Amino acid sequence: MGMSAEDAARGLFTVLATGDAALAAEVVHEDFTNREAVVSPAACSLPGPAGVLASGAWLRSAFTDLSFPVTDVVHDGDQVWIRLHMRGRHTGPFVRYQDGVLSQAIPPTGADIDSEQVHVLHLRDGRIVRHEAVRDDVTLLGQLGVLPPGVTLPLIADWQASGRDVRAAVMVAEAAERAAATAREREHD
Repeated sequence: MGMSAEDAARGLFTVLATGDAALAAEVVHEDFTNREAVVSPAACSLPGPAGVLASGAWLRSAFTDLSFPVTDVVHDGDQVWIRLHMRGRHTGPFVRYQDGVLSQAIPPTGADIDSEQVHVLHLRDGRIVRHEAVRDDVTLLGQLGVLPPGVTLPLIADWQASGRDVRAAVMVAEAAERAAATAREREHD
């Protein structure tokens, strides 16, 4: 018998925190879709484990010591609801996208982040096939000094004026694509 639905859900967040391609293949269905990928690099929209590995690379490029401590898990039929915190330290550019195009690059602040989230996961064949989330992005942006308009906004403007935001977006998108490639390589082994 395979892992439980709750273990698969926890496994998904372990993959995001670590980039573990073997675990991604175990817990993520090949038809996996991520409704939240619209704010991340294009590779994060890829189906299956590739998109999850790309999403993890995107987050880890911005936040070191990334972790997802779980506070609650509820499983009913083919759905799992998991409440957790996203924690880490903002040591790299946090680049947000809109449909794969640079929307905003937040320069590293060194700030510790702790943002509460609820994720709804849909299962097929014991693996996660769809992801949706309700995240407290306002708190996250506050911790990064963006909201309310704070000390980080002049840094963002400097990055835009110098083109560092575009360079950061390219770097982060390339890291996400490399991570996605590890899933594709595993498929061919």
